[in-house]
Amino acid sequence: MTTVSNNAPTTYFNLHTQGIGYLNRVREVPVRRGQAFMACDIAALHGASDDVEYTRFDCKVASGEADRLIREHLEDVRAERKVLIAFRIGDLWVDPFLYEKGERKGQPGASLKGRLIFIEWIKVDGQFSYRAPARTDAASDAVEPAGTDGGKADTDGDSDRRQPTPTAARNSTDARQSA
Repeated sequence: MTTVSNNAPTTYFNLHTQGIGYLNRVREVPVRRGQAFMACDIAALHGASDDVEYTRFDCKVASGEADRLIREHLEDVRAERKVLIAFRIGDLWVDPFLYEKGERKGQPGASLKGRLIFIEWIKVDGQFSYRAPARTDAASDAVEPAGTDGGKADTDGDSDRRQPTPTAARNSTDARQSA
């Protein structure tokens, strides 16, 4: 009997969540048999800008650059400054639990968890303290199917900041251009 060896590289499907949110509860998590890691909560903003809602993500800081940035802003979070980040989370999963104390003791709950893999920018009390360098999309363009724009249409010519243009602004621009 012979064993067939497949040397083809493994490919993965990535599920990423990205947005902006407030950085909270930054901590170093000790591990019994292994190296400690950084973790944080992100209160992500969503909904109408005049009626913002928040979704909390409990994240393990997974990349070296994100770890460095979180450590640099640890004291800002502890000093209760408003630290707003543009983030990307990978491997999102739900962690069910039972409340152990308080008004909801014994009731089920759920926590959204993931891996913080990228920070695009950081603002502390409304002032930029970090912006990621512009990235080149040559590698990602090579693996995208033909006919896609790689999400570049939403940047409205603002490739150095990579900030999406709000839908209302895009629609009003499209209306002016077609008139």
